[in-house]
Parts: sequence; structure tokens; C-alpha cells
Amino acid sequence: MPFTQQEIEEERVHFANVIATFQQYAPYALNANNRRRKDIYTIPIEDRELLESIGYKERISAADDAILANAEFLNQVIANPEIFGHDLEDGGAQDTADGQEHSHSDPHPHAPGSHSHSHGTPPAAPESSGRGSKGRSGKQRKFKPTEHDMDKLRSTLKQLVRDWSEEGREERNQCYEPIKEALVQHFPDIPEEERRNFRVLVPGAGLGRLAWDVANLGFACQGNEFSHYMLLASFFMLNRTDEIGKHTIYPYIHSFSNLVNKEGILRPIKIPDVQPSSLPPGSDFSLVAGDFEEIYGAEDGADGESQVGQWDAVLTCFFIDTSKNIVNYLRIIHRILAPGGVWINLGPLLWHWENNATNDPSIELTLEEVKTLAQKVGFEISNERTIDTTYTNNAQSMLGYVYHAAFWTAKKIV
Repeated sequence: MPFTQQEIEEERVHFANVIATFQQYAPYALNANNRRRKDIYTIPIEDRELLESIGYKERISAADDAILANAEFLNQVIANPEIFGHDLEDGGAQDTADGQEHSHSDPHPHAPGSHSHSHGTPPAAPESSGRGSKGRSGKQRKFKPTEHDMDKLRSTLKQLVRDWSEEGREERNQCYEPIKEALVQHFPDIPEEERRNFRVLVPGAGLGRLAWDVANLGFACQGNEFSHYMLLASFFMLNRTDEIGKHTIYPYIHSFSNLVNKEGILRPIKIPDVQPSSLPPGSDFSLVAGDFEEIYGAEDGADGESQVGQWDAVLTCFFIDTSKNIVNYLRIIHRILAPGGVWINLGPLLWHWENNATNDPSIELTLEEVKTLAQKVGFEISNERTIDTTYTNNAQSMLGYVYHAAFWTAKKIV
């Protein structure tokens, strides 16, 4: 079904606002850090002198430098946004599109219900701070990112650690390795050189590392991602990065809480830890932008070809709880799998649309209900276990969330 002109315009506006958020990262983050500097002068002078003697002001200044280094990297990410097919003109417009991007990161660890995992959180109620609204002069105002917008960008920086750094290896080992092992075990008699004949889909691919790893195993692999933040960063990493450790980011600089020492936030993270272009010759690897339900749930795909029965495996990692209607997610996964195909899942059930402010539906099942539903849809579940894992965790923080993530292999039987 073709998009309407209104939908196309909303998509263009939302993409322009994401670009504007990248562009305004430095002033926004520097302003937040400068608040700390100003607060020093609100306390008694003897207290101020004590803080200076232990290096607090120097740490604030070092944070400024780290923010500017992040901004330099982020500006490289969006250097050529036209590759995504949008005419940005002035770069920034009113946020008329919802931008339903989902996050499993922790924007504020003590706010009730705020802890979430990334692909942003359900959108807050629409604000009218964008370029599409006009002031009394009749001129369109420049888009001003909200804290929600900036949190999605900060989450993207932490996701880069998870997917493309040496520091992220522990989380990848916890999450990606069991999935890859189960995939290989499902096709035990397939020679490595014949794996390219088996198609694997990774919905909610984020920055693409799991899909890349699967392609590196020899399978034909396609990732699917909806978030513009993730799509911009993954394109840059996969197509514009030509050496290991080329970029340095400071993903933990935005919060001074729960620190053992200054290295907890000031340490640099080198990315990537592998050469993205090092896939074996002839590898079949792609990332598709768009909504999972729209692309894979339609009778005909974007290219006019049906997705029904076209995939030998679907791998979902921290993904199924991004659904508004989990029944439809499972139906789509079942429908697009070939007979005997396998669905491998790992993740919690942090229902992203629970208590949303946009009146979107949200079906929130228990783990037992999800597994019963999967069986009714036509899956046979096996290899069940619980895997304890973090998500974009700062390993040097005094605070860390651990998910008791559910893992299973599910075979399509009907």
C-alpha cells in the first residue's frame, strides 16, 4: 500500500528533526554541564574552595571536552543525510510525526517506570516547539529538541558501546552468543559454505551488530530497524568506517551520579572493535529501514514480493516487547518463516507502550501468556532458559540493572 503525501511529509519532518537533534547536541549538553559550574557559586566560599581542592571544577571542564568530542563524532554521522532520500532544506521542522522509537536504556535510574531498553521510549505527548509553528512575526521557529529527543541520542551513544566496542563484548556474549549458537545448532548438517542459502531476519536490529555477526557466520542476513537515530549511526559504522578503533566517544559523560571515580564517566571508548567491511567475499548482508509490521506484515513487500514463508530463521533480541499488539508480532513471525523455520528469542517483557501518553493500544502479557500464545499461533518452544544480562550498562557505575531475560528456540510446526 503506497504512502500518502501526508505520511511522506510527516516522515520528512521527523527525519529533519532527528538531524537537528544531532546538530544541537553540543549546545544542549554543554548547557546542562554548565549548570554544574554555576551551582558551585551558589554555595559558601569555603565549600567552594574545598571542592576546588579535590578537582571538581577540573572534572566539569573535562566533561566539556568530552562533550565536544562526542559532537565531532555525531556531526560526522550526519554529514551526508541525503543518502536517506530526504530533502532537509533548513534542517529541522516541527515534530508532527510521533517518532515511535523504543529504548531499553536507563534515562534516569530513580524515576518510576523510566528504565527502558533501546530501539527511545514511547513518545511523549506532542510538543509545539518546532519549526512548523510560527511566532508573532510569522517566521517559522527552529526546531528545539526536547529532553526526550536528546535522551534517544544519548542512548545511541551507549548502544555504540554495546554493539561496536571491546567494552561491549560482555553484553554481546550474554545476548548475541546464545542466539548465534542456537541458530547454528538448528542447522547442524549444513556445511558452512552452504549457509548463504538460508535467510535470517533480525527485526529491531539496532546498530546492526547481531545481524553483521550472523552474516559473518555465512548466513544470508537482513536486519530491520525503525529508529532514525539507529539507522543513521549504523549506516555510518557499516559504510563510512574503514578501520578498527577509528572513532572515540564518551558515552557516559551525561550523568555525574553513581561514580566511583572520574574514569567512570571520562574514559574514552574506541569504536569499532572489528572492521565492518571484513565480511567474507560474497556475503549477503543488508539493513532495511522501516516498521516491522508494515514491511513484513504486508501481503506484498516493498518490492512487490510476498514475505510469506521466505525466511528460514527470525532472531529477536530485546524486541518483542516493543509491540503494541504482541499477537500481530507473533503472527507475522510465524507467517514469514518457511515450514520448519526457527524463531530464536532473547529479552525481557518491558512493554514499551504501557501507560503511553499518545492513546496507542498496548497489550501487556506475562511471560507464560506469551509462550502460550506462541504455541497457539503454531510454534513448538524448546531450549528454554533464563539469561541474566545488562543492557548498555556502564560497567564502572555504582548502579546497574540486570534483566532476567527469557531465551527460547521456537520451531514453526503448523
